[in-house]
Parts: sequence; structure tokens; C-alpha cells
Amino acid sequence: MLETFSLAFIPDDTIVIKVKQMKELLAQEIGWFHSKNALAHITVCEFKMDINGLKQLQSQLTNLAKTIQPVSVTLATFGTYPNGAFFLSPTLDSKENLKPIMKSFTSRLKIKNMYKSNDPHVSIARKLNTNQISIAEQLLVPEILSFLCQSIALRKLDMQKKQFEIIATFPFTGEVQPAVQTSLF
Repeated sequence: MLETFSLAFIPDDTIVIKVKQMKELLAQEIGWFHSKNALAHITVCEFKMDINGLKQLQSQLTNLAKTIQPVSVTLATFGTYPNGAFFLSPTLDSKENLKPIMKSFTSRLKIKNMYKSNDPHVSIARKLNTNQISIAEQLLVPEILSFLCQSIALRKLDMQKKQFEIIATFPFTGEVQPAVQTSLF
């Protein structure tokens, strides 16, 4: 049976709490919305896989994550997408630091039919109408929030809660891979 998984960067606890507070404040004004109960994260990709492929995937994630150098991420402004998403946006420098890491995971993992995120952001709400977006923009005050992105989380969709739950975390240790000598003969 195929289950739904995602890979995501999880900010530190301070940012997780701040984002939760923003979501609760917004919910007091507009009621329930998509992503209201989701833990703050930056989605790298989503995919379906049967449980038998999970061990091999975790091995790939361990090997890939240990070659990644941790990077500083600063969230500084709010943004929106035409589909009604309202989110915290990383600075340009932070996006430039995150995008190669995201691409490294999405291009090197052998997963079929993967949805790849190409614009790093932390969702506050999804599927809002224009009036709700306007309320969010007036209600929430952007502040500069920074964290060290030093791992990637593997999350599994809990069908009862309709939320992703972290099932494993893979630290970035920046290990240099030894060069492989090849021979011409």
C-alpha cells in the first residue's frame, strides 16, 4: 500500500512557536484554514511510497544528508501565491543557500512521481480567498526570524489527523566525500 511522505526543513523551536502563534491569531479572525495545524516547515518534496522502500530511502537520506553543510536561513517577509497561500519568505541569500540543497535531495533520490518544491517558504495558511489574504497581511507583522538549517526531516502523512508527522531526522554534518581515483587502464 502506498503512503504519502515528504521531506522538509524544520526551523528551530522558537520559529515553530512563532508560526503557531501567527496561525492561531489568524484563525481567531478568519476561522479554520488549510495548514492551520501544520508544524512550521519548508517543504522540499512530497511523494508516495510503500513501506518496503522506506529502509532504502532512509539509507539514501543518511548518506546524502551527511555531505550537506548546515546553512543559515533568515525569514524576513510575507508572501502570497495565486492559489491562496500566505507564507513567510526567506531572504534572497537564504533562498540561494536552500535551493541547491533542495535540488540535491530531489535529483539524487530515486523516487518516482515526486512533487518538488522550487521556492522555499514557510506556509502560514493555504487556499485563502483574497479577503482572507488581506486580513492576514493587515493582522500579522513580519519580523526577522533566523535559524540554522542543519537537518532534513522525513515526514509521513497521518491519515487520521490529516497532518504530516516527523518519523526521522537526518543531520547535515558537512562530511567531505573521499575522491574516487579512477584508472584509464
